[in-house]
Amino acid sequence: MKHSIALASVILASALASTPVRAADVYSAMAPEVNTIEKDGWTFAVSPYFWAAGMSGDSGVFGLPTVHTDMSFGDIWDELDFAAMAIGEARYGRYSIFTDLMYSKISDSSGTPRGVIADSVEVTSETFAGMVGGGYSVLESDRGNLDLVGAARLWYAKTEISFNGGILDGVDRSDSATWVDGLAGVRARYSLTDNWYLTGWGLVGAGQADVDWDVAGGIGYKFNDRFSGVAGYRALGVDYSNDGFVMNIVEQGPIFGVVMHF
Repeated sequence: MKHSIALASVILASALASTPVRAADVYSAMAPEVNTIEKDGWTFAVSPYFWAAGMSGDSGVFGLPTVHTDMSFGDIWDELDFAAMAIGEARYGRYSIFTDLMYSKISDSSGTPRGVIADSVEVTSETFAGMVGGGYSVLESDRGNLDLVGAARLWYAKTEISFNGGILDGVDRSDSATWVDGLAGVRARYSLTDNWYLTGWGLVGAGQADVDWDVAGGIGYKFNDRFSGVAGYRALGVDYSNDGFVMNIVEQGPIFGVVMHF
């Protein structure tokens, strides 16, 4: 993965170097869009998005042995209670501040074989990931930009088990973890035409997790000066374990977004 990101950066840098620089262009490459309105001062972009991600990996709670999970997006959709995702960015010249927020809640229930200990068991899982970072455009032209970025991502994951009926009726138990990782990488964008463009990012890091990474690539279309749309593919992975709580998973799938900039 690191070699692919490096190769893409070299190709983009070569393309940018051959075009004249125009410092007034404003870009939003972390969000699935690039804002090319010429303005003085701060500009902002907000992008709610939909990520049809499947999930695979190992997880464990309450100090129990880890369980391997391999769920398609269809499997997750059937158990999904709620999800919200959005990216925002503020930019001033070559400098940018960005955030990426993701929250999901899934639940499932099943009956027990004999119904003595409990008639049924319900499992609910909540996951929140919030990233805040800053960047600087090391290469910028009227065709695109290449940003170096640094960020911190806060994770919160919770699993709750509830018993209904039987001896354990009304018993609830939960296990949760909160941790922070630091990430660094690149964001990039390149215009194919006045309306079509390529965009993507690649970040990797660690902290309380052994590794935390996030890569994406997509193609966008500028409808007008206020709205754009994008379609692409995103993959994200984290490997965290502490005090019997394990979350070593990879999420990946198509991503679709609508960007409003002002």
